[in-house]
Amino acid sequence: MQSAKEKVSNVASEAKGKLDETKAKAEEKVGKATARTTEEERMAEEKRRAKEGEAKMGLHEAKAEHAADKLQGGHHHPVGTAAPMAGATAPTYPLGGNPPGHHKYT
Repeated sequence: MQSAKEKVSNVASEAKGKLDETKAKAEEKVGKATARTTEEERMAEEKRRAKEGEAKMGLHEAKAEHAADKLQGGHHHPVGTAAPMAGATAPTYPLGGNPPGHHKYT
């Protein structure tokens, strides 16, 4: 179940990254169309490259986060590892079933 959730999250992140890249390309075209000098055209291209790089970096970060969520979600914590409260004479959790003094047939 966790790997399916991870795959869906990765697909969503991939789509967002592709959308960001497409936006950057469209902004580059607008920038080149309105540029008056070759320097302005190069600046528009550099902006596109920077935005595409940010989109790819965001995609990789999202995938790493999804993988970390998958790893954390798959582990179960053992029973009885809670630290007792200060001043408690008995454990705050049942060790092997019912608390002391509790009998089913009394």
